[in-house]
Amino acid sequence: MPPESSSKQVNKMIDNGGDAVATEVCPGCFGTGVKIVAGKGAKICDDCQQQSGDRLLQAAHIPRRYAECSFSSFRDPKGTGSIYWALMKAKMLVNEYPAVEKGLLLTGSVGVGKTHLAVAILKGLAAKGVPGLFCEFGSLLKQIQDSYNPISQTSELRVLAPVYQAEVLVLDELGSTVPTDWVRDTMYQIINKRYNDKKLTIFTTNFRDEARPDKGAEPEMLPRTFSRKVPSDRIQEMTTLEDRIGTRLRSRLYEMCNVVEIEGEDFRKTRQ
Repeated sequence: MPPESSSKQVNKMIDNGGDAVATEVCPGCFGTGVKIVAGKGAKICDDCQQQSGDRLLQAAHIPRRYAECSFSSFRDPKGTGSIYWALMKAKMLVNEYPAVEKGLLLTGSVGVGKTHLAVAILKGLAAKGVPGLFCEFGSLLKQIQDSYNPISQTSELRVLAPVYQAEVLVLDELGSTVPTDWVRDTMYQIINKRYNDKKLTIFTTNFRDEARPDKGAEPEMLPRTFSRKVPSDRIQEMTTLEDRIGTRLRSRLYEMCNVVEIEGEDFRKTRQ
């Protein structure tokens, strides 16, 4: 029976390439994740579970802007049905994991809470010990481009490996970048890899499966880093998700995700 050590820091020696390194071990469960409670038997160690969740959240690279996003902080001032339904679907995914076959494709206009819900899902899963990763698609593309610079001392595979391997991936702002051939090839490479590996993915996008009847998408400026130009009038016509990501990828998303459409006003405007 181990000696009482609840008030003392316990150290454990582990081998690190031949060198012994002292690491901190939970005094309640001695690193097992389960502690014995007198008269009650074995119990999950809450301290270890909390620390594990905190480490997973840090590794998820959630932007500071969304650091406080959670299910409890998700509010809809007008209580529209689609926003309530989206919240319920997001909670169901967390509650039912790992018995979940599909991720979510959160669609809707700007400011309806898509990214908020996606981050809340990552947090909910991290609390259950499930690792995840947050990626904004435009920023990911920029990292891949920077990897082509020999001065950066990185590589495309090094950038993409965490995206491929993440147990749960949030890919934010899908379709927001002008769909040049290089962008579509990169999107296909990422999504098809996760599709084949049956990895759970949460997507957010401002583009829907059907064009809005009131107005089309606003034209976008083509980044200078892309060599092949797309005419501005053609960009303005790309008002659906399939226009932006291509037919092959949209087909795969049908198998990968349940579509959740969110209707509502831009909360950034209503908050003012």
